[in-house]
Amino acid sequence: MNTSTNLQRILVLDGPGLHESGTLDQLRQRYAVFLVKNMEEAIVALRGGSFDAVLSDTTEFLPLDRALASQQSTLILDTIGEGVCLVSQSGRLLWTNRRMRQWDNVIQQHIVRTCQDAYCWFVTVPGTDPSQGAAPVRSRKFGINIDDARFFELVCSPVLDPHGQVRHVVAVCWDASSTRRLQQKIDAIDQAGQELARLEEEAISRLNVMERLHLLEEKIIKFCRQLMHFDHFSIRLLDRTTNKLEPVITVGMPPEAAEIELFALPEGNGISGHVAATGRSYIAPDVQRDPRYIAGLDLARSSLTVPLMLRDRVIGIFNIESKTYGFFTEDDRQFAEIFGRYVALALNILDLLVVERCITSGRLVQDVAGEIAQPLNDISTDVALLREHYIGNDEMLQRLMDITTNVARIRESLRAVIQGPRTILGHTENFLAPPDPRLVGKRILIADDQPAIRDTIKEILGRCGCFLDTAMDGAQAIALLCSQARYDLVISDIQMPHKNGYEIYSAAQRLGHKPPVILMTGFGYDPSHSIVRASQEGLAAVLFKPFKIEQLMNQILAALTTDGSAETNRP
Repeated sequence: MNTSTNLQRILVLDGPGLHESGTLDQLRQRYAVFLVKNMEEAIVALRGGSFDAVLSDTTEFLPLDRALASQQSTLILDTIGEGVCLVSQSGRLLWTNRRMRQWDNVIQQHIVRTCQDAYCWFVTVPGTDPSQGAAPVRSRKFGINIDDARFFELVCSPVLDPHGQVRHVVAVCWDASSTRRLQQKIDAIDQAGQELARLEEEAISRLNVMERLHLLEEKIIKFCRQLMHFDHFSIRLLDRTTNKLEPVITVGMPPEAAEIELFALPEGNGISGHVAATGRSYIAPDVQRDPRYIAGLDLARSSLTVPLMLRDRVIGIFNIESKTYGFFTEDDRQFAEIFGRYVALALNILDLLVVERCITSGRLVQDVAGEIAQPLNDISTDVALLREHYIGNDEMLQRLMDITTNVARIRESLRAVIQGPRTILGHTENFLAPPDPRLVGKRILIADDQPAIRDTIKEILGRCGCFLDTAMDGAQAIALLCSQARYDLVISDIQMPHKNGYEIYSAAQRLGHKPPVILMTGFGYDPSHSIVRASQEGLAAVLFKPFKIEQLMNQILAALTTDGSAETNRP
């Protein structure tokens, strides 16, 4: 007896020749022999263990080899994640792999019906008859929609007999529900984005700059909540003159979050500054462990920040936060980036409209001034000649004097309009108007970096009995707000050195009595979007330069006597 413990393992398929020749006894003396009686046992043994050799009769070798190959193929097909089936022309399932068997009967019936449709197509499509020398029938892809809840895709291929005729259909099928839902959401976001960027002609004509921004803001909030289920987010735009990220829209965030100054720098300015500087989106699954995170949402646990891109240029950031750890996925990143591109495009279109209006208004005024300059000169010349003709006629001379005065007023008005946002229209006439008793004793702060505007408003309100302070920049205005006990009204330009209009508005609102604030801007230009931000919080009024003194006085009286929402003159 061989006592060796290092025997080789041999699988032997039993047969009459092995016993008659004594081969089996000889093998057992030298090897560890595992004897099986038939093909099925051999396949089970091979599946359950490893062997160094397989011994069988020559008549059994080819069937065994084929059985082993078939077994390996079945194992492979049972391992893959797609469903595989073989369907007859009558619609009977001849064979299925494990994944196909795991699907319920409803899904299997849909797949079988689709395979039957594929069979009909394979046998009837023109130019596919092999007997006529046609090319072999190729595979075809199908889609299955089950009650708009589940989606499957499958590729059907014909199984041909030796004569080239289609006998069966083999199909590879996979669950495409998540892919389809992802595509549907992307399509919905794409459609929503197009609506953001589409500015109807009627809306443009009916709405002023602030109202257009309000409309855009409402759409952004609606789509963020309905499509992407984002409830806590903020949008900041990059002011390229200061490299500062100015908050434009803030939803579900504490007011303190919008007051944090952030710049487009990779370090030291939070995740938003990093994203704006690098142009790359950023997911923070746990903000408490992220060194770049700067406090935003109360009890925030995770955040997603994407850049607002316009022609490969960063114009701002879109920051979303959640109270759940690891809330944001790569799909959320993709959705936010797609939506962010449309937000950037829509905001850029509004800015272009404002700039175009500024340029167009300036050119139009200059063109009109050029066209009427000569007629005004002709009128002045004719009046001078008529004076000599009507010497001694006091009534006619007075009429000619009135004409001369009116010509001078027209020229003065044209000069004021050409100066645009650096002047106030009609202020000379208002100097003669009696003071309004409702303004007497009111303390008002006037902030504007244009001396002409600042001094003109001060002179007009001074004649009305107001107590006035003036500031030539934003920092000085905020310093006065903090140092004075009480202001009844604040009138401020939007774009000034050091601090913008919204920052001045916020400083005023932090005072105990919260004085009303009127913001001014040239032709509606609002690069920091102070109008939208302040209007969300109760801005009293907006004036678009150049405005008439009557408009200014009406807005001042309205702000001092009512608590109504912001009113505007159209740019």
